[in-house]
Amino acid sequence: MMTGRPHFLPAPLAVSLLGLGLGLAACNPTVKVEAPDKPIVINLNVKIEQEVRVKVDKDVDNLVTSNPNIF
Repeated sequence: MMTGRPHFLPAPLAVSLLGLGLGLAACNPTVKVEAPDKPIVINLNVKIEQEVRVKVDKDVDNLVTSNPNIF
């Protein structure tokens, strides 16, 4: 049976819920993205070495040694 009277929250509970809602709304995390003041320095100390090995057939080796002016 409805009495026709609206049902409201008790005043202390309503005030508490309103305060809690406002408090949670005020605690939004903020993220800021900013460029650094100093330039970014990357030190790359790289040493590159290359070793080439050539195998020559014995016949070709004899030909080159017998005719040094070929090349």
